[in-house]
Amino acid sequence: MLSGVPPQRDPYALLNLLLLAALALLLLLPLLGLTRRPPIPLVAALLAARLALTVVRARRDPRYRRPTAWLLDAALVALLLFGTEH
Repeated sequence: MLSGVPPQRDPYALLNLLLLAALALLLLLPLLGLTRRPPIPLVAALLAARLALTVVRARRDPRYRRPTAWLLDAALVALLLFGTEH
């Protein structure tokens, strides 16, 4: 039953969305030929910040615990940082 009270906004969700939007913009603009390729450490830092934010968010609410997704995110960050030449 809906009570008419809007759900409480989660600031971590908004910050997560902003990080994803920034990452998407950084990766999309070079594909469109509008900018140069973003530095790999910047992309890795944004992904690492998002990973840290999801872990903090999961500590507050157990519904957001997804350790497999965290492992994949951490592997992607590690591959970006240690598997590429700068």
